[in-house]
Amino acid sequence: MGLTTTNLADGLKRIAARMETEADALNSADGELGDGDLGVTMVRGSRLVMETVDDLPEDLGMALMKVAQAFTKTSGSSFGTLLATGLLAAAKATKGRTEMPWRELSPILGTAIAAMMARGKANLGDKTVLDAMAAVQHATDGVEEPAALLQASRDAASAALDEFRGQPNKIGRARIFAEKSVGLDDPGMLAFKAVLDALG
Repeated sequence: MGLTTTNLADGLKRIAARMETEADALNSADGELGDGDLGVTMVRGSRLVMETVDDLPEDLGMALMKVAQAFTKTSGSSFGTLLATGLLAAAKATKGRTEMPWRELSPILGTAIAAMMARGKANLGDKTVLDAMAAVQHATDGVEEPAALLQASRDAASAALDEFRGQPNKIGRARIFAEKSVGLDDPGMLAFKAVLDALG
């Protein structure tokens, strides 16, 4: 079995619970390089998702659309908007389907990355969540077994954090910190890693 609304809902519940415990750490990391509200954004979005998670349509695309809509309501958050953009791209790619083979996760992730890059005007290598997502996309290419897929994803996200920690942020509010951002983890990458850890 591949991805269905049922296991999507289960994953969303795990993520929402994890965001409640990760919020302070994400806010703190974001406070070093931004507004300090990333944890708040993730919790608010997750709580809104939880309001509809038990009533998601069987159509994967429509289900992902509902998740995206929840994050568009996280008042003025640039990360929330970016996340919603990626989810909308994934929703469009899966519309009309009730199941998606796990091997398609990598190309769907690529679709989301492209949409987020266009919306946020960021490039790979700028030290953003996109770099962690791209690492996961590459690491999961052709992987079909769920446990192996998740392990490859978590390992790739961790490796991306390690790779970019010693580099400066090149876009967004974090860019103004220039060399001060060297040695610090990008908050968006941390949030993405927390999402993957929640699924484990």
